[in-house]
Amino acid sequence: MAIFYGMKHYFVSDVHLGLRVGDPADREARFAGFLRNLPEDTGSVYLLGDIWDFWYEYRDVVPKGYIRVFSALQDLMDRGVKVYFFEGNHDIWTYSYFEELGMVKLTQPSLVEISGKKFCLGHGDGLGPVPFGYRFLRGLFHNRVAQFLFSLLHPWLAFRFGNGWSKSNRLSHEQEYQFRGSDEPLVKFAEQFSSVHDVDYFIFGHYHASVDMTLASGSRLLVLKDWIHSSPYICFDGQSIV
Repeated sequence: MAIFYGMKHYFVSDVHLGLRVGDPADREARFAGFLRNLPEDTGSVYLLGDIWDFWYEYRDVVPKGYIRVFSALQDLMDRGVKVYFFEGNHDIWTYSYFEELGMVKLTQPSLVEISGKKFCLGHGDGLGPVPFGYRFLRGLFHNRVAQFLFSLLHPWLAFRFGNGWSKSNRLSHEQEYQFRGSDEPLVKFAEQFSSVHDVDYFIFGHYHASVDMTLASGSRLLVLKDWIHSSPYICFDGQSIV
């Protein structure tokens, strides 16, 4: 997939809308404001996963709220801005609603060419040699039978279970994650991937840590921090990351 020259392109991850930690209303307002204030020369926005802290989409029921965010996204798309999204490990269960709104779903790792530069994008979870326990849990969450069984729960119970689990998981990891450099599975994935593909930039989220490192291949690996206490994003202006 190639994108034309002369526009700005934005990347954001791990907003965790709905997470009852910190100030959820402020976080939603910051994100909606960020979307509404993107300049006229914006060409695309990439949502790299975990934009929602917990999202489960029934066939005829979707989570309530987030009106300002959806309105801002719709306004962008009405302007002709392309909005792409990845599932994260918290908002796995997106089926068709986002695409009905006009967003384009991508799966990781996605290779995208923007203004002649090649990007490898995704949320970042499950890439590289991750521990067995995490791979098992991730496989369970993506399992169609498990998803069907979860869909049998009444939404009132399902959302309280999902939001409660997510909050307790976040509170158990209050300290900022210390990215381990070359020991991280994500770095090992990027090193291997860039040995067989021409990549200028890798951009991911998931780790809740700000990372900017150059790989042995010369590719640049960037990881976005979460939005719990700040509003990080990456902008590519058609020539470089700014």
